[in-house]
Amino acid sequence: MAKYLIMVSHGDFAPGLHSAVKMMTGDRPDVLSTSLKDGMGADEFQENFRNLVKDFTEEDEVILLADIQGGSPFTKANEVLGETGLISRSLIITGMNMPLAVTAVLMKDNMDLPMLKEVILSEGHTGLSCFEVTVDDEDDDDL
Repeated sequence: MAKYLIMVSHGDFAPGLHSAVKMMTGDRPDVLSTSLKDGMGADEFQENFRNLVKDFTEEDEVILLADIQGGSPFTKANEVLGETGLISRSLIITGMNMPLAVTAVLMKDNMDLPMLKEVILSEGHTGLSCFEVTVDDEDDDDL
């Protein structure tokens, strides 16, 4: 049994995030990505995704990270997971970001899918923050 992480998105987001994650976690054959590129039809994306998972077995597990829920990459990937019988052995997360993806890659082999879900969602939420910039107006008086 293998546990795969697949990132899907519109445009170059998933391949770009995959590239950034590789810089932090190394190149891993169990981490994959594909995207719906500008001008590509949803059926072509679906066929690309189908080819990506064609060698997965019924014992394998999938962590699917998608850019947005309800978008074509999300829906078409889920259709393929359903066709192949992998949907029941999948963890599907939308709104992917860098902290979530890195944590998923590093922790996926150390815990079951329900526990992994809690950990990566927590990291994804923690990764969202507002950086506050404060200006010291007193320094401006000296100009």
